[in-house]
Amino acid sequence: MSNLETAPEEVVCEQGREPAGPEMLVPRDVPLGGPRAMNVRRTLPQRARSLIGAWCFLDHYGPHAVGASGGMSVPRHPHTGLQTVSWLFTGEIEHRDSAGFHAIVRPGELNLMTAGRGISHSEFSTGGTQTLHGAQLWTALPDAARHAEPGFEHYRPEPVRGDGWELRVFLGSLGGDASPVRTHTPLLGAEILLAAGSTLELDLDPAFEHGILLDAGELRLDGHAVPRDHLAYLPTGSTRARLDAGAADVRALLIGGEPLGEQIVMWWNFVGRSHDEVAAYRAQWQAEIGAEPPAPGDPAAPVRFGAFPAGQPAPLPAPVLPNVRLRPRG
Repeated sequence: MSNLETAPEEVVCEQGREPAGPEMLVPRDVPLGGPRAMNVRRTLPQRARSLIGAWCFLDHYGPHAVGASGGMSVPRHPHTGLQTVSWLFTGEIEHRDSAGFHAIVRPGELNLMTAGRGISHSEFSTGGTQTLHGAQLWTALPDAARHAEPGFEHYRPEPVRGDGWELRVFLGSLGGDASPVRTHTPLLGAEILLAAGSTLELDLDPAFEHGILLDAGELRLDGHAVPRDHLAYLPTGSTRARLDAGAADVRALLIGGEPLGEQIVMWWNFVGRSHDEVAAYRAQWQAEIGAEPPAPGDPAAPVRFGAFPAGQPAPLPAPVLPNVRLRPRG
């Protein structure tokens, strides 16, 4: 799933004092689509913090009854300069992209799409899906990799189990397990399950920033209560994290990574490095799908976002750019 806001906001990172204990990033409700929009809870990006490592976007959604919400219905749309990370708890999503990949996203399985220089894809919940529940994340590609060829990877991590806990490590390494999926900056991504009343102590890479999103249950992180749907942030320098489940079983997502160290401009479904670059991506997408003519006098540009199979729903046009120049953040 991607950013379907019709007037996406510019987000500028504002640095404040480091709080005592984990910083709690509050989710923002965002309706995606039309009258039967599926609402998501967005914790990245936001004004308090726009990146955790290279993680630049996190939408948490569901559980949604597909019959009531209409499920996920995202026609073809573009991306640049990022990798999408799809992780489901319940339901199934059909993915199709212009690099020729067609896959079904299922619970407990990572689907990672690399946009690189440009890709377009669609996402629809499958006909058999009754409930949809999961998370959609993006990672910003570093400058050295952001113009790479598009691609797609699928991986089903085997669970690592202990006394009252279970990990599924889909990116990076944790708890003695490692994912083979390639990333372009050091990253971590894992699902954590804790039985009620259990404790898990994790060794963390001090070079990483980390975030823990609570999906279900009652959780204390290093003695601090984590509200449901919030993203608890731990800065670099953290070497251990203690997770205590309360009276209800816990499900959480752990993300982390080395600080990107680069300024990015992110608007709609594009990640670039300047306003002009993002504006050019938008103009090229609009021209490729026939939504707007190319700018007068512009030479015909090579196709950036790829061809799509015939018979698919009409592509999504891009929103109008804001009346101010997009500013970099990091």
